[in-house]
Amino acid sequence: MPETEITQVVELGYGGNERLMMNMGPQHPSSHGVFRMILTLEGETVVAVDAVIGYLHRCHEKLGETLTYVQYPSIASKTDYVAAMTSELAYVYAVEKIAKIEVPRRAQYLRVVAAELQRIASHCLWLGTWCLDMGGALGGGATVFLYCIREREMVLDRFEELTGARLLYGFHQVGGTRYDVPPGWDTKVRETIDFIEARLDEYEAMLEGNTFFTVRTRGVGVISRELAQEVGVSGPLLRGSGVGYDVRRAEPYSSYGDFDFVVPVETAGDCYARYRVRMVEFRQSIRIIRQALDGLPEGPISSRPGVKSVGQVRVPKGEGYARVEGARGEVGCYIVSDGGPKAYRMKWRGASFSNLAVLPHIIPGHKVADVVAIMGSVDPVFGEVDR
Repeated sequence: MPETEITQVVELGYGGNERLMMNMGPQHPSSHGVFRMILTLEGETVVAVDAVIGYLHRCHEKLGETLTYVQYPSIASKTDYVAAMTSELAYVYAVEKIAKIEVPRRAQYLRVVAAELQRIASHCLWLGTWCLDMGGALGGGATVFLYCIREREMVLDRFEELTGARLLYGFHQVGGTRYDVPPGWDTKVRETIDFIEARLDEYEAMLEGNTFFTVRTRGVGVISRELAQEVGVSGPLLRGSGVGYDVRRAEPYSSYGDFDFVVPVETAGDCYARYRVRMVEFRQSIRIIRQALDGLPEGPISSRPGVKSVGQVRVPKGEGYARVEGARGEVGCYIVSDGGPKAYRMKWRGASFSNLAVLPHIIPGHKVADVVAIMGSVDPVFGEVDR
């Protein structure tokens, strides 16, 4: 299957140059398989972008209105399936806000450990696939990919030991967590993050001393501070453009206020700045995990007893919105309750959906090859786009 397809000559551009329309995706690897960019080109320069979504039909918000509060957390995993722990946490946090449910401190700390391990796993996949997308000219792109997948597998091993699953977990439940840590799990987590921390220096040495990498990322896909705020991007995209906003710091949840960590900020707003933000986030996640394991409280992991029926958990009438800081930015869940065992209405705020809106603003003026680097630096997951 061809990587791109030229469909037609549209018009004559400035200076009499032909303008072509070219489809990049939805099958193109750097379009993540279900995203289509219609590029208008003058030569190899992109002059316009039409971003087309909707190839992946998920129905998550309607599922949230048909499944009970006990059932849905495992479905929430499937929104951002690269960072399933984050979506689960946003959902149960929203339910807990409406019902005013207190979560035991041990469960709060376990949620933090799971969320930060998930951020590390997600960033590993981002870095590896981004380098692979940019291709052989990068010199070692496939090597970085294999290294990152190796580290990600170690984190997934820890999740498998904790929940029995490697991708979609059902770990978070209304009122706490479904599982407590098995014996020796905390020691294995420490060994895993120690290993990954040592590898980060190796990644940076391979990439930041690589001329191909710096040429393809510095000054490419610049998002100004003003544009970032106007469009509503979040996460590494926002912090890479000079805005030091992180939900964990701005509105601490799940005991994040107990931990000392740095919110990384870069001002260049280009692909390289977004890379640097994520590399610092690797280390800060490791730092948070160590603090959480060191101070892990004793006690129960849930504030509610086990249920005999999936419809047994009911939430009072009301509405609430909960936001958490995911690997791609702010993930929010808005729920309206009518007092029954399932949500009356549900709405997701997907970080990837909002971040994609910036592409038509930053791609024009770049070459076709730069589109791949820009797209990878945005790091979208389409389960939470076509939700």
